[in-house]
Amino acid sequence: MNRIAQIDEAENRMAKADRMAGSTNSLLSLIEWISGDECHALDEPGLISGLGRRLQALGLPIDRLTLHLMTLHPELIGRTLAWAPGEPVEIHDRNHGMRQTFANSPLRKVMDSREPLVVGPGDSVHGRWQGIDIFAGRGLVQLMIAPLCNADGPVSAVAFGTRRPGGFTAAEVQVIERILPALRNTCELRVMRQVELSLLDTYIGPLTAQRILAGQIRQGEIESMEAALLLCDLRGFTEISNMLPSNSVLELLNAYFDKVIPPITREGGEVLKFMGDAVLAFFPGYDAARSCASALSAARDILQEIDRFEFGEIAPKVGIALHHGEVSYGNIGSGRRLDFTLIGPDVNLVSRIQTACGDLRVPLLMSDGFRKEACAAAVSAGWHTLKGFAETVELFCLPER
Repeated sequence: MNRIAQIDEAENRMAKADRMAGSTNSLLSLIEWISGDECHALDEPGLISGLGRRLQALGLPIDRLTLHLMTLHPELIGRTLAWAPGEPVEIHDRNHGMRQTFANSPLRKVMDSREPLVVGPGDSVHGRWQGIDIFAGRGLVQLMIAPLCNADGPVSAVAFGTRRPGGFTAAEVQVIERILPALRNTCELRVMRQVELSLLDTYIGPLTAQRILAGQIRQGEIESMEAALLLCDLRGFTEISNMLPSNSVLELLNAYFDKVIPPITREGGEVLKFMGDAVLAFFPGYDAARSCASALSAARDILQEIDRFEFGEIAPKVGIALHHGEVSYGNIGSGRRLDFTLIGPDVNLVSRIQTACGDLRVPLLMSDGFRKEACAAAVSAGWHTLKGFAETVELFCLPER
């Protein structure tokens, strides 16, 4: 080999080494970004779009990038995020009815097996992924799907799609495999945080969840607050439950709560307790007039929903009590078994007002203080002696329509 050829060969080796070093440094920078504070501070669309752009900058032919983040939620099985160059990020919340759509897809196979999978036109499962909404009509010729296995909880997945003929090269697959541990960790943090929030919101309500996450979890941590109170009870539930089999009773209760809870949450109220067939909710706020107006609006909507509600041959009725006052809100219990609750004379009073609904056979009663704060057009239902209260109380009902 002559001298010139030797020099050319040496320069080629150096250039190749420089490219490899540059590629390695870029890959390490990407892994550091996925693991770092900047990425953790992004929302979900920011995460997937930032990842997609950085993978393209590394030279990977990414034409579709999707994250399938599974969760624990009473209504949703998870969320799909989809990115493509030059397009806004798509967000699809998947309800439990979508399980069948993904049942025979390679996405489901990867989540169940916890093993990565590369699929393309020659695979028997090819049509099973090209028909999924986020992949349909995009001309993708290959998907690399990898599981994102959490330490605990549901398995998520990520899919890398390309339109390039021949699909991903072995070297490109290796690059993707290098970033997966970091991507799994950052997605796990997001999923577990979302699971934590959704479970707390579902079982104890958003306001109480915020208190728990803020560290207010010690026994006896109580604060006084003013709130509008709403107590809704299903009339004649004992007789109804004695007439129906247990599974039908549960179906009735769930259908009934579906009529009662949405009006409460829509008006900014929080359900504190399910007490058999009764619901105790509160509407906190410094503005008493607004809190009471919201509670009254929720109560009116509940009555309208119940008027149209039938369960087989049963037409359920309710009694709703409304009151405004000062309550103590916080932790009671023993040791490691605590409960957030409301206590105080005003909570006792709204319970007695609700009992009076049955005695007077009216669907709604409110205290005089509530009526004044809500500026409600109500008529007096008379003065009543309520159990546990020495003084008689004037109660008000809505005028007949």
